[in-house]
Amino acid sequence: MPNSPRKRKSQKPATISPLTAAAVNPNPPNPPPPISNFKSQLRSATYRLIIIIIITVFTQRYRSDVKTFHDQVIPYEVVDLPGKGKGMVAIRHIQQGERIITEKPLLIIPQELREDPIQHIDNKITSLSQEQKYEFFNLSHAHTDIPHDQIPISIIQTNGIAAGPKQLGVFPRASRMNHGCSSAFNAVYSWRENENILVVHALRNISQGEEILTVYFDTKQSRERRREHLLEQYKFQCTCKVCSLPPEASIASDMCLQQITNLKQQLTSWESNKISGKEAVDIVRSIWRLSEEEGYWSERGQWAADAVHVAAAHSDEDAVRQWGLLAQEWFGYELGQDSNSVTNMHPIVENPRRSPTWGTRERLNVGGPEL
Repeated sequence: MPNSPRKRKSQKPATISPLTAAAVNPNPPNPPPPISNFKSQLRSATYRLIIIIIITVFTQRYRSDVKTFHDQVIPYEVVDLPGKGKGMVAIRHIQQGERIITEKPLLIIPQELREDPIQHIDNKITSLSQEQKYEFFNLSHAHTDIPHDQIPISIIQTNGIAAGPKQLGVFPRASRMNHGCSSAFNAVYSWRENENILVVHALRNISQGEEILTVYFDTKQSRERRREHLLEQYKFQCTCKVCSLPPEASIASDMCLQQITNLKQQLTSWESNKISGKEAVDIVRSIWRLSEEEGYWSERGQWAADAVHVAAAHSDEDAVRQWGLLAQEWFGYELGQDSNSVTNMHPIVENPRRSPTWGTRERLNVGGPEL
């Protein structure tokens, strides 16, 4: 008899404990994170965002401050100028008397060399760093058709600035100033022996975007003679605003400059008693008026100091003080308020009898500026 099928026993559904479920389902759903962890992550993200904002604001402010500092300390930029090569242009308003450049010499050489100049200069250049060599050889020079070993000499001849009575210095930044004649130049450089630096000051106010020009030689002479000198020495035809005047205005300018030169020569004759103290001071006044007419602002400190010298010799205290204050003002513009010329004038203005020339001539009322 066939075996009858066995009845299966009814079974209760199995219950699975959490531990068993974990073993059975290898990928269980993640439990929701605790609220405390979520708050912690939110705080961390907030802190990171705040830090990013602070850094961004600080960086922008820093860059702005750096630019402001740069513009305050370096009020110019060197740019390419059509027909001139490189030149220096004001990037903001520059105040009359403001110092534009303070620069140590890249190298200094004697104006007169007994040894081979090529070898002497080569030795100087060898001692420079790579960056300094780049600055030196990046300067322009007037003589192009010359052997390679003479290029350094040409660079010094073109860019050299007197660093004292017997030395020439090379100043890469100051060398970027182009030349202007008479009333065209607006900046003047001077060498400070005690500090071993060259300083450049604004002779008058310089507007933003205006080219900063200095003067390469004494331009109180005719346009023809100025251009001849510049062409021979620096190989360029001057087109400054004075050299570009129409014929009639140029002739008037030449005559004015020649008169200033002639009067300066007459002024020296006071030393040999050929003119009186009053005549000497009258000459200074005439030079001043002519310089106003021409727009020639340089040398005024020295002219006023010459009047101080004469007035002190003739014991004219009021004149000494008046001319002394004027000398301080214009020396301050041209050479700097901290220059020796300004400093040395202080005690004389306070007490005219401190002047080295006091009372060395007959007493005479020579008169003040009255300009």
